[in-house]
Amino acid sequence: MDDVQRESLDLDVVFVGAGPASLAGAYHLGRLIERHNERVTTGNGRLEPTIAVLEKGKEVGSHALSGAVLDPRALRELFPERWREAPVEGEVEDEELLWLTRESVLPLPIPPMLENEGKSVVALGKLVKWMAARVEEVGVDVFCEFPAVRVLLDGDRVVGVRTGDRGIGHDGERKANFEPGVDVLAPVTVLGEGPRGTLTKQLEEELGLSAESNPQVYALGLKEVWQLPEGRVTPGQVIHTMGFPLGMGTFGGGFLYGMKGEQLIVGLVVGLDYRNPWLDPHEEFQRFKTHPHVAGLLAGGSMAFYGAKAIPEGGWWAMPRCHGDGFLIVGDSGGFLNSQKLKGIHLAMKSGMLAAETIFEAMTEGEVDAAALARYGEKVEESWIKEELWPVRNFHQAFEKGALGGMLQAGLGMLTNGRGWGVFDRLRNEPGHERMRRLDTPFGRPPQRPAPVAKDGALTFDKLADVYNSGTAHSEDQPAHLLVHDTDVCLYQCTPQYGNPCERFCPASVYEMVDDAESPTGRRLQINFSNCVHCKTCDVMDPYQIITWVPPEGGGGPNYSRM
Repeated sequence: MDDVQRESLDLDVVFVGAGPASLAGAYHLGRLIERHNERVTTGNGRLEPTIAVLEKGKEVGSHALSGAVLDPRALRELFPERWREAPVEGEVEDEELLWLTRESVLPLPIPPMLENEGKSVVALGKLVKWMAARVEEVGVDVFCEFPAVRVLLDGDRVVGVRTGDRGIGHDGERKANFEPGVDVLAPVTVLGEGPRGTLTKQLEEELGLSAESNPQVYALGLKEVWQLPEGRVTPGQVIHTMGFPLGMGTFGGGFLYGMKGEQLIVGLVVGLDYRNPWLDPHEEFQRFKTHPHVAGLLAGGSMAFYGAKAIPEGGWWAMPRCHGDGFLIVGDSGGFLNSQKLKGIHLAMKSGMLAAETIFEAMTEGEVDAAALARYGEKVEESWIKEELWPVRNFHQAFEKGALGGMLQAGLGMLTNGRGWGVFDRLRNEPGHERMRRLDTPFGRPPQRPAPVAKDGALTFDKLADVYNSGTAHSEDQPAHLLVHDTDVCLYQCTPQYGNPCERFCPASVYEMVDDAESPTGRRLQINFSNCVHCKTCDVMDPYQIITWVPPEGGGGPNYSRM
């Protein structure tokens, strides 16, 4: 499609993605400029930049998903006089940590890193919608249904982004309503696309941003919102669980958070570095709900909403270089998340604020170049982001040795300011997809299939039922936005080596091996892209790394605005 004439839009700053990081950055930059101009009485020295936020969803919040318990630290800094106006589901006053076996519950003391006093349960979709309104109040434009699909480079300098074409059929041909994407040009592009960002991934490959980093590792968070009988749930109630159903060999755990309106969030986090190719995170999530304690909480209720999202768990050592000529990276795209505390919204917001301060200083000094933007890295180092992340820098890496190893490291880290096993400043780790065991490797006992969970449509659901409750919608007549670069690998290598784990690790039944009499193997890969809930798991967990997730045509995807 490079032969078409494209319009261009010239801006001074473009933020990609309307999540908490980009919105915090856009608002903070707008306020810094307002305060600067109030101090400048003449035209000389005033700043009048054009700033915009590009969001791929139909509305702000439709693609925003998190647990979520919010640490309000960044929110207070960003909105010192208005932060209490932000929508929350409840202040945390009642919290528990439970160890689950198949039938029993053992209450555990809550370690300091999981204490949530002073924090709030939030629905991220509602929070970012509130933030977007504040962003527009400071003169920043927010454009929805504008998926950025490509970074525009001049050598090693980022000069902007290209938005996706519209009106292309599933056969790749232009339809009558074809509209080419727009080249959005700006001296500064801020990437806040969420985990495994498409443009961030492009930059990492082009510029080697992760050359000195540990491989980023991810988890998959699966979440349902349940409507419960009156009086069952308290807004702000927090329960975290360990043990069942994942056991000691797989990173993760469960969570239940009370919301307003008699609603309960129930979810499971599964580390995307698990060993067994037969493991199905969605199946384990359904199994989690069959525990008597969880099932009792949900009895008499009905499931209202569903969603899934990858979570960057690698910590400080896995963060890429987040600055360069013409660009900054914020939020989950840069790995700003504390996996030990299960929180990242406040870190994402702070990263956006530091990006805004970096850009503002460069503007006032008149030189928005690579050297000026490199100050962002210095600001992160000097901020409470590093203060929080440094002591837990080796937390997830230790879980490669299993849950006991991870818990041991957590304890030693508290005593040694985060040193690995109490000795090493930095623990290394493998990429999560490389940890999956092959079925055809002749060592030890072959991986076993977990027992299936019966789906009753009341407590437990199949993937398609959950996809329906995610509000996911894509136009069927468009090219698949899940690019499998060599389907022969699926047929001839993945089937015997891993049993086609894409059928299981995807929580939305996007990938399906179906019978095909015309295929040499009698089977072929079918991609049900319209089911995609935009979690990015396939891009992360494919053992051959031949799947690339790209944004679909503008606005398509789930609707998480009430989650």
